[in-house]
Amino acid sequence: MISRSYSNLLDLSSCDSPSFGGERKRFPRVATVPGLLSEVDDESCHSVGSDAPSSVSQERMIIVGNQLPLRAHRNEDEDEWCFSWDEDSLLLQLKDGLGDDVEVIYVGCLKEEIAPNKQDDVAQTLLETFKCVPAFIPPELFTKYYHGFCKQHLWPLFHYMLPLSPDLGGRFDRSLWQAYLSVNKIFADKVMEVISPDDDYVWVHDYHLMVLPTFLRKRFNRVKLGFFLHSPFPSSEIYRTLPIRVEILRALLNSDLIGFHTFDYARHFLSCCGRMLGLSYQSKRGYIGLEYYGRTVSIKILPVGIHIGQLQSVLNLPETEAKVIELRDKLRGRTVMLGVDDMDIFKGISLKLLAMEQLLVQHPENIGEVVLVQVANPARGRGRDVEEVRSETYATVRRINNRFGRPGYDPVVLIDNPLKFYERIAYYVIAECCLVTAVRDGMNLIPYEYIICRQGNEKLDETLGLHPSAQKKSMLVVSEFIGCSPSLSGAIRVNPWNIDAVAEAMDSALIVSEAEKQLRHEKHYRYVSTHDVAYWARSFLQDLERACGDHLRMRCWGFGFGLGFRVIALDPNFRKLSVEHIVPAYKRTTNRAILLDYDGTLMPTGSLNTTPNIEAVGILNNLCRDPKNVVFLVSGKDKKTLTEWFTCCEKLGLAAEHGYSIRPNHDSDWETCVSLPDFDWKQIAEPVMKLYTETTDGSTIETKESALVWNYLYADPDFGFCQAKELLDHLESVLANEPVSVKSGQHVVEVKPQGVNKGLVAEHILSTMRQKGKLLDFVLCIGDDRSDEDMFEVIMRAKTGPCLSPVADVFACTVGQRPSKAKYYVEDRSEILRMLQALANASEHAAKTTPILASRGVIINKE
Repeated sequence: MISRSYSNLLDLSSCDSPSFGGERKRFPRVATVPGLLSEVDDESCHSVGSDAPSSVSQERMIIVGNQLPLRAHRNEDEDEWCFSWDEDSLLLQLKDGLGDDVEVIYVGCLKEEIAPNKQDDVAQTLLETFKCVPAFIPPELFTKYYHGFCKQHLWPLFHYMLPLSPDLGGRFDRSLWQAYLSVNKIFADKVMEVISPDDDYVWVHDYHLMVLPTFLRKRFNRVKLGFFLHSPFPSSEIYRTLPIRVEILRALLNSDLIGFHTFDYARHFLSCCGRMLGLSYQSKRGYIGLEYYGRTVSIKILPVGIHIGQLQSVLNLPETEAKVIELRDKLRGRTVMLGVDDMDIFKGISLKLLAMEQLLVQHPENIGEVVLVQVANPARGRGRDVEEVRSETYATVRRINNRFGRPGYDPVVLIDNPLKFYERIAYYVIAECCLVTAVRDGMNLIPYEYIICRQGNEKLDETLGLHPSAQKKSMLVVSEFIGCSPSLSGAIRVNPWNIDAVAEAMDSALIVSEAEKQLRHEKHYRYVSTHDVAYWARSFLQDLERACGDHLRMRCWGFGFGLGFRVIALDPNFRKLSVEHIVPAYKRTTNRAILLDYDGTLMPTGSLNTTPNIEAVGILNNLCRDPKNVVFLVSGKDKKTLTEWFTCCEKLGLAAEHGYSIRPNHDSDWETCVSLPDFDWKQIAEPVMKLYTETTDGSTIETKESALVWNYLYADPDFGFCQAKELLDHLESVLANEPVSVKSGQHVVEVKPQGVNKGLVAEHILSTMRQKGKLLDFVLCIGDDRSDEDMFEVIMRAKTGPCLSPVADVFACTVGQRPSKAKYYVEDRSEILRMLQALANASEHAAKTTPILASRGVIINKE
């Protein structure tokens, strides 16, 4: 099957990508980008499905990151490049968790710039030797993409820094956004060179490639795609300031699985999806899922771990032992507190230094005894803010050392030159306490590394004079704003902005008992050693396989303009109801029933003006004029409102309050379908609803004859949703012994008598028609929310009963792609009106044709 996009303003794929199965060919890999990719470029290619059989049998994972896990060295004499694995790269380390039976292919950039005439040879070498596919980005384009959009726009915003002035990140620059799109497109082309879409899994990493899922999903509708965000995801109040906020959200939702380090980051993302896209999420059996056009996008919450084997191998190096001995002798007799941070504005180095100063002021007994070693790694970005942080750090260190220093003693030791890995490990080993005071950080693995290094090994224990059976110990002071904080329950958590609190925490870490240090270390070591990077990768792959489990059985269509592209995925038995399909069935039948919901079906949900428009009323009247039709409007509105609105529809049947009251036509009286003894339960429910109305701005109570409805459509979405859940529990509790049911719907919580539902209307119509000796041979039922499911269930069940003709055409149709008892769907209200208009036109045409046929002597069966 070939699925084609309905639109190609931004065709996000390459049609010429060769398959990567069987014999692998040599591909030209030089990226030729004549200009920047805009949001409205058209490459005139079609989206295709991934139904072609694959020749690849081994399971493969394509890992896509900004940089390949490689180190490069240029041999000047021979003018050649030499490459080796970068053992520090997370993308390389996670391979341990994927299993030996999973082939891993990497797609990313190289840190070094390769001359254009060397790129093709380098690409072929990397593919054959390392299974790496390099994306060569022109230098100017890379600068705009990485140092421009990623570091000036996304990175500060995701760390909660708003561009309030040109100095703070700068104003949004659309040319940088276009560069970001162009680079993501290049990455997508590289993935397409090697992917076998039916078999391979694709795992995209971090904010550098947030729109890549859309490019891949457009090319391969069923691609098995996971995305993990290694940075924080900001709250909706911060994120919504991004001009291209919706485009990025929709791009991420083209993944099958989206991973976050903490629940807070996932919660912020879900809140943004709810507030900006109107999407809601559900938790089923421990998994969080977003329903998005028939696809379920899974949310994964699991912090990344560290590669323990690599750390332990470095701990065993003789260079590490020698460095530990050097530091032990240099700092003998002093308690070492350690900080390891990048030199950027979010790591809170200056706040840590101020806390150290405060500690020495408040506890002068620590002068000469305590040393803070601050390792300042080079910043990953560049700009004036980095220079300001560096200047402030140097100035603060000088002030503290001048004030509290003594001959042979500096309270703060600043190491601003790059350290080798074993040197950093040695500092971990000798530090009694590790301090991480970042004001915002996605994860920060420094505490994890510190815990493993403090566990040490026998050789280091001997070097430090520790008994082999001695319990290991460590202390952590960590910011509550970093991703690893929730998993380190034994750490002292601090607000890094509160200098006094950080200083107090540092003092507490110094004076805590040895037994307490041992207990905290044991707890942390148990977690870190069992939740390493292999565990993280293995868990992500398992969830990705589960999230993609239904891919092959689903039918897919791509639609949408540009970055608004998305895929509709439907169960094979759930299909779109088209005019071409329903009109012929309508024409050949003689006893028809049409049941229509009102809000969300004939009128848009949430419209301020809920009265029916002239177009809808005209269509209903035209349908009612056909003597073969029984048309009912089934609504939750009260009968007084419906009577006023549809006075001009004399033959239209009305069902009010979800079927509690029914009127077959304008000349009939209202009758109730269920006899109820009393409504005393309202005296219990109404005060409870009033309580929640008073505390939830924007909510209202609607009092009906048979029901009470609490509506929070105009309340804050998140708060209203939380209040609705609380109200639902509260009402179920106080009304447990009453003959009522409490249900939630779209922005409502409703209390109504048991047994009252829209299915009653369907049952009433079916039985009435049967009593008249007319078996229905055409039934159309359209609705958009949970209350309409009762109608769908009744008419679908009636297909095998005595109330319908054995050859009846039954169309249960829901609005939008969502789990439903209906077998058909339509996109929106406009499609419904077009369909009903087509049916009305068919009736008018038949009415005009009948007299002509009769005048010509044609016998017409009017039954």
